[in-house]
Amino acid sequence: MCDIVCAEYGSVGGALCLTHADVLKSPRITIFQLCSGAELLAYFTDIIKVLTDIADTTTLVALDPVAFQFRHLAPTDGMALHRLVSDCPPLDPNSSYCNLLQASHFSSTSLAAVYDNELLGSVTGYLVPDRPDTLFVWQVAVHPKARGKRLARTMLTNLFARVASRGVRFIETSITSENSASWRLFTGFAAEYGAEMQRSVMFDQSLHFQGAHDTEHLVRIGPVESK
Repeated sequence: MCDIVCAEYGSVGGALCLTHADVLKSPRITIFQLCSGAELLAYFTDIIKVLTDIADTTTLVALDPVAFQFRHLAPTDGMALHRLVSDCPPLDPNSSYCNLLQASHFSSTSLAAVYDNELLGSVTGYLVPDRPDTLFVWQVAVHPKARGKRLARTMLTNLFARVASRGVRFIETSITSENSASWRLFTGFAAEYGAEMQRSVMFDQSLHFQGAHDTEHLVRIGPVESK
């Protein structure tokens, strides 16, 4: 058995030329350029690894998702977390002190994705006071050079598996209307687990932010049954 490496797929037909036999005989299929066909295949099997969604092959970063180390954040990650969030607009940057608190007081409900000793992804969250069955996801950050690898979904799933053992059955977060990436992430998570997703206004642009920020919509998913 050998890996299949697909280097230049720019159309649906490119990725779909992989037959069922190809998938069965290959321990891993690596695709260097994301296209709709590759994305469809990657959704149904975890042996397909898409390394980038950037067409310019000179900017490829050959990171296989299995090479990431997933662990809880640690206090020493605080400044790396601060830099990561700063590199991920439109995420709201926090003070370095806030990030240090996230990486220490809320480490057990937060996750780090590390590659070659570099923090390339994180999910920060906390258990909602008086509702210990609910994880509120504060921020999901993926460094630009680690995108196109479904890392955000992998981190969210990984973190949920860890907190589910503590009785967590619901996930909440807040998303602005224009943040399509976050809507895709959490809608996809709810669909994967077959869980209901509810949406309501959490912080209103006028009432709460006094016009300084877009309305944040509360998303509540659950109950979610761990796999």
